[in-house]
Amino acid sequence: MFAKLQLLDPNCFHVVGSSNTLPGVGVSVSTAEKCHPGTRKSGEQKLPHAPNGRVRWSRRVQRSVPDRRDGVNHEHVLKKQNLERNLNGVAPRNKRINGEISRIGNGVVQEKVQTKCSTKWLTYGGCIPAILTALDMLQDLDEALRPWEERLSNKERSIILKEQTRWERALEIFEWFDKKGHELNVIHYNIMLRILGKARRWSHLESLWNEMNTRGIAATNSTYGTLIDVYSKGGLKEDALVWLEKMLRKGVEPDEVTMVIVVQLYKKAGEFQKAEDFYRKWSSGELLTQGRNNTLSTSEIDKRVVHSHVCLSSNTYNTLIDTYGKAGQLKEASQTFSKMLNQGIAPTTVTFNTMIHICGNHGQLEEVSSLLQKMEELRCPPDTRTYNILISLHTKHNDIAMATEYLSKMKEASLEPDLVSYRTLLYAYSIRQMVCEAEELISEMDEKGLEIDEFTQSALTRMYIEAEMLEQSWLWFRRFHLSGNMTAECYSANIDAYGEHGHTLEAEKVFICCKEMKKLSILHFNVMIKAYGIGKCYDKACRLFDSIEKHGIIADKCSYSSLVQILASADQPHTAKFYLKKMQEAGLIDDCIPYCAVISSFAKLGLLEMAEELYKEMIGHAVQPDVIVYGILINAFADAGSVKEALTYVDEMKKAGLPGNVVVYNSLIKLYTKVGYLKEAEETYKLLQSSEEGPSIYCSNCMLDLYTRRSMVEQAKDIFDHVKEKATANEFTYAMMLYMYKRMGRLDEAIQIAKEMKKLGLLTDLLSYNNVLGLYAMDGRTKEAEETFKEMIRATIQPDDCTFRSLGFLLLKCGVSEQAVGKLEVLMKKDASLGLQAWMSALSCVLDVEDFDDE
Repeated sequence: MFAKLQLLDPNCFHVVGSSNTLPGVGVSVSTAEKCHPGTRKSGEQKLPHAPNGRVRWSRRVQRSVPDRRDGVNHEHVLKKQNLERNLNGVAPRNKRINGEISRIGNGVVQEKVQTKCSTKWLTYGGCIPAILTALDMLQDLDEALRPWEERLSNKERSIILKEQTRWERALEIFEWFDKKGHELNVIHYNIMLRILGKARRWSHLESLWNEMNTRGIAATNSTYGTLIDVYSKGGLKEDALVWLEKMLRKGVEPDEVTMVIVVQLYKKAGEFQKAEDFYRKWSSGELLTQGRNNTLSTSEIDKRVVHSHVCLSSNTYNTLIDTYGKAGQLKEASQTFSKMLNQGIAPTTVTFNTMIHICGNHGQLEEVSSLLQKMEELRCPPDTRTYNILISLHTKHNDIAMATEYLSKMKEASLEPDLVSYRTLLYAYSIRQMVCEAEELISEMDEKGLEIDEFTQSALTRMYIEAEMLEQSWLWFRRFHLSGNMTAECYSANIDAYGEHGHTLEAEKVFICCKEMKKLSILHFNVMIKAYGIGKCYDKACRLFDSIEKHGIIADKCSYSSLVQILASADQPHTAKFYLKKMQEAGLIDDCIPYCAVISSFAKLGLLEMAEELYKEMIGHAVQPDVIVYGILINAFADAGSVKEALTYVDEMKKAGLPGNVVVYNSLIKLYTKVGYLKEAEETYKLLQSSEEGPSIYCSNCMLDLYTRRSMVEQAKDIFDHVKEKATANEFTYAMMLYMYKRMGRLDEAIQIAKEMKKLGLLTDLLSYNNVLGLYAMDGRTKEAEETFKEMIRATIQPDDCTFRSLGFLLLKCGVSEQAVGKLEVLMKKDASLGLQAWMSALSCVLDVEDFDDE
């Protein structure tokens, strides 16, 4: 990206702040009438510095501006004092400098507008300063402009209009020029269109446009550019694009300035692809060659639309780079930057700031370092925004030390950190509980008299709370509360900060402070109710809600929803239902979410009749249930074994045309497994398999249960292999497969499953042990049975009748008499401890006999 940048000689660029000037370049003052539409440039041009060290940049005219560091222009003051004497030959009487009335001449009272001292006026030279001062002091235009009425030039009229700060005054002067027969050309109309557009006086603007057309004054490139610009900045994007379409239909090719305006319009709207397309078409000359009904011949178009080799201004490049950056197109932004350098356009600080921001946001911090190095080589000094971007980028990449260092570097460069600098770093410190560093910054801000905004204030409150410095957090809050400048939003943020961390008492104290300042709103009640919910102070939450109306405030949807959710989650569905009814009466229910919370709470407690009753009440209020409501009811009735009711809600959900979700499918499979509906279960399982999450192990086990009960070996094996492959198979999965193989007499496969269970540590409950012992007994594996039984006792799993039936069967199979096995069973019932020892001894004896026989 920066290969070419590294080869560039910094001396080939004009250096910002250098005393050197470019040879052979002078300052020219020219009117727009002499500029060819296709060659007009926007933004700054390479100009030498004026002797006073300042240059005023203008779209059409470049003028040096005198230094005004002392704040006073004595020549202007003297002219202002002598103006009325020069006009009337009589010294003014009873004149109030800052008032609204002045007395002129022979007792004539003249209304005047507020006077302002503008050093800028003097830079125009000639009669302009006196004219502008007269217009500023005298309301009557005939009186103000009488001395110059017959000799005003077009350029002077342009300056007079442009210097007006109020659209009403500008329009009044424009109409006065027209009334007095002065020539009004397209430049004067352009100036007025911009003034009216900035003031958003669209009807006046359209009237002026119609007047231009009536008088046959042809709109220029600048006219359309002005219209597109003011409509865009006025938030009327579509209207701005209509003006662009009119421009193109008239065969007026957008110049570079207008192109930039349109690109910025699309960029502001987030339509980055359209911005890129427009620039590409403008560059390649496609805008006027796409079959539009324009008034230019093909030869004329061909002469005017070639922009591919035009040397663009730095402002244009900055706009394009920023557009690509906001669109996330790092490659295109980098290529535009390289093209700018190749064309010898010196990057400005704005250019580097934009590139640094783009590269940093894409995590390319090495490129950021390279850009900073090139800034230094080109002697393009970083500004406060540069350092703010660097601070922000490094905090985002969790490099707080480097962010802090850039704040120090900013100060070393004699740049004053602004509020953005401090706030960015303060927030980074606060979320990391870097208390000491945050407090140092706060002290620095206090010394400089910088205001701490409410976002930073609440962030620091959270910092102290999370650092378990509750006392300091309260002192910090009190500082702003006692100043009397805290906003209502800031109080709510502090209540929330305490409430979220369970500090209910402190949240209450902030609420009371807000009440004392008479800034309570429904927002504060809502966050306090939330705080009570987190702190499990349910009675207080209800009492606070009940007191809302006493404060002249009306509870909103959030108030009711929050309280209902809190009570439902706290297993208090009856109380929640009471407030749900009030919410319904207030007309604040527009979806089933509040009902869903309370129905779920009833279902959780097994109060299915109450859940059904509330469901019917919801339907009666024309509130439509969603799939979650149906899922809760289906699951609740499935768990309770109420198959009929569960299937009723399945049918209702289907009639409502609601697609199921994973939760509903899980409930359905559970239900179908209980009632043995294999076909329906298979259909539902396929839906789960096609979902993003896939079937849970619970659903897979349900399907295994259905298949193993029917001895559907292949289907069961498919599911078993699938869950093993996903490493989600659990003890129940293996136990069902073992049971199926054992029941079918496929003992070798069953024994293999038993070995896998032992190896994976999946023998943990009584059912699994009984299954394995039954298998070994069936196959006469005394040694494995004895080891498994001992392992079971060591795991403190209490054997049951099923366990001893399997062991008795094994002993009988090994030749032990029924009478001896019966005595073991009786002894076990009389004394469990002695009985266990007897069973263990019996198994050992049988095993010893088998070993002797083998020898």
